[in-house]
Amino acid sequence: MKNPYFNTISLIFLLLTITSSKAQNMELPYKEIPAQPTTYEPGNLVARMIDGLGYRFYWATEGLTEKDLAYKPSEDGRTVLETLEHIYTMSNNILLAPDAQPFEKALFPTNLPYEELRAKTLQNLQAASGKVSGKSAEDLEKFKVIFKRGEQESEFAFWNLINGMISDCIYHTGQITLMRRASGNPQNPNVNPFLGQTKGD
Repeated sequence: MKNPYFNTISLIFLLLTITSSKAQNMELPYKEIPAQPTTYEPGNLVARMIDGLGYRFYWATEGLTEKDLAYKPSEDGRTVLETLEHIYTMSNNILLAPDAQPFEKALFPTNLPYEELRAKTLQNLQAASGKVSGKSAEDLEKFKVIFKRGEQESEFAFWNLINGMISDCIYHTGQITLMRRASGNPQNPNVNPFLGQTKGD
């Protein structure tokens, strides 16, 4: 007689395997920059900044090797992997701000594999772009950057996200591009942030 418990466990394992496989094979956002907005509303301008960051990050982190991830320019500098972790953390700030939701560091661990860090960062940026797209100046005034540590919360205006996390992510993405070149694995030379497309892809 077949064991129904064993059959149930086997089915669950199969479903998890299929789901995991689909997630890994799912095409990541920002292989190219999405079509440009039709109006210059404040939210669309911020969304375009995030989309530009997403495109740069996609190609800066495409095809990194173990050697690249371990590379750092100096003894006290961040490795490429540590820089990826830092960008991932800030991408959560970017995603939470439009909903004025607090960022609590313990809820967003960074000890993830490279592929997962990359995917989650790109997905966060895409979702954040969608949240700000089409928003008015009045809407943006309601967005808040909130840090939570224990029972303490610190709140900042959305302005701080623009000159803080968004600009910082662009800055650190450029560092990854530079470090992978120094590591011997330069970024695809056909990347074109101005057009938002990569020739041959």
